[in-house]
Amino acid sequence: MEDEMKNVNTTRVVCFFVVLLTVVSFTAEIHAQLNRRPNVLVIMTDDLGFSDIGCYGSEIETPHLDRLAADGLRFSQFYNTAKCHSSRVSLLTGQYCMAAGDTALSHAVTSAEVLGRSGYFTAMTGKWHLKKQPTDFGFDRYFGHLSGACNYFKGDKTFRLNGQPWPVPASGFYTTVADVDFALLFLRDARASNKPWYLYVAFNAPHAPLHALPEDYARYKGRYSQGWDVVRAARVAKQKWIGLLPARLKASPRPEHIPAWSAMTPWRQEYEANRMSTLAAMIHCVDREVGRLIQDLRSNNELDNTLIVFVSDNGACPYDRKRPLLEVEPTDGDTALGDSTGWAWARNSPFRYYKQNQFEGGIATPAIVHWPAGLQTAPGIVIRALAHLIDVLPTLAEICQSPIPDQWPDRELRPVSGVSLAPLFRAQALAARPPIHFLFSQDRALRDDHWKLVSFRGEAWELYHMAEDRSELNDLAQAQPERLRAMIQTWTGMTRDLLYAPPASYAPVTEAKFPHRHPQWTRFDTQAPATAMGRRSVGPGQARGAIRARKNTRLTVAQG
Repeated sequence: MEDEMKNVNTTRVVCFFVVLLTVVSFTAEIHAQLNRRPNVLVIMTDDLGFSDIGCYGSEIETPHLDRLAADGLRFSQFYNTAKCHSSRVSLLTGQYCMAAGDTALSHAVTSAEVLGRSGYFTAMTGKWHLKKQPTDFGFDRYFGHLSGACNYFKGDKTFRLNGQPWPVPASGFYTTVADVDFALLFLRDARASNKPWYLYVAFNAPHAPLHALPEDYARYKGRYSQGWDVVRAARVAKQKWIGLLPARLKASPRPEHIPAWSAMTPWRQEYEANRMSTLAAMIHCVDREVGRLIQDLRSNNELDNTLIVFVSDNGACPYDRKRPLLEVEPTDGDTALGDSTGWAWARNSPFRYYKQNQFEGGIATPAIVHWPAGLQTAPGIVIRALAHLIDVLPTLAEICQSPIPDQWPDRELRPVSGVSLAPLFRAQALAARPPIHFLFSQDRALRDDHWKLVSFRGEAWELYHMAEDRSELNDLAQAQPERLRAMIQTWTGMTRDLLYAPPASYAPVTEAKFPHRHPQWTRFDTQAPATAMGRRSVGPGQARGAIRARKNTRLTVAQG
């Protein structure tokens, strides 16, 4: 009996130490994961409106992005540059586009170069839209197109795989899906390297041409027959209900150049509904592909210590370039639908204007951050602090312990303009930040705390108090002349000294009479024909690849 008791006690002691060692080992592994530098996944969409995903007010089903927001944080005042290529420059370099050397990046280093030199494996998929190739700027792997837009089913001649031309398959290809297919392959390479990794996924969706997978288009077909007036009102109501916007905010009214939905013919209503169904299908596909990435991280026990950042390059695009034809089929790559001015207004709810303009509709982006191992904020919190794409690189540099160099071979570097957002992730306040500068063509703006200075295409400056009037409806320029002058001086000085811009870029605006004229630059219903889409290259940064349209008319693909 005594021997049996000794054996039992010995067994208990052994079991105790086995359990103890298991707990210690597990705890050590958890601490090791928390102390390790995080992996980084940056996702950029193209022409996504401020309210285009569920957690920002949309009716479009985006469960994976919504879950990231619910478990992480959202920004309510995160800004881009209102344009495709300049937003990419700012995202990658922490600088304003002109200061970085524009698309040549001649005065900047990229996030891939900064993280790569500190031991990260770096990869990118999707739209580049800058000069040279990603592999020339620090990315170890790259798949995607160098152009500013492409046929989703047929691609174009600028597709590259690790610096070499990549022939687009004749069938079974869709750009959004292919971007994630290759992203998953690159993650395998990253894991094999035993390094932390940085992956930048730049979806072309939902940029025109509007092409959707048949199953996604079928899912949303018929959902938008109620029209843009109803959809916008519902989105604004949801934005207030979920706490993204203050309940007192007044949404901007429908502009005169967009007809009321009820004023259009049934035929035109059907055509417009089809356009929004296609856009919704494209956005839904982006969300599903983001879900594939998340599942891969979860399966490889990497989700907790991966910093995920999701943004868009500009607001929804209004440029309606195609004659309305009901027979256009957006699911085969042979024809395409174009952007809709009316739906762009709804998609940028509750704001005014669109892509390229420096009003909120052009520059406000959804922005989600997810990082379970690093965020110390309450799950689902909405961050009200001002932020911009120029802040992404400084944030990554701090979190990933990767100093930004002040020298680089063959480049004369200029200082970054962004600030690190890492304190916000620790539930701390940001120190006072410099004003945020905006410039594209003659559209200009400056955001300084609660005040915003803005000019529509070189017209007279306008002034808004954003805490009370985020929709930019009550111009205070005449009521606040001293503040107006001071902010104009700040904007001009930043343009000259920070952007190194030529004098023409900061020439005085037109002293137009109040109220501002804001001439509409695009007709609602154009006479351009629906286009037959081909494989011709559109080239980076310019419309080199004109595509042949019906009736032997030629129409260039818009870039950016």
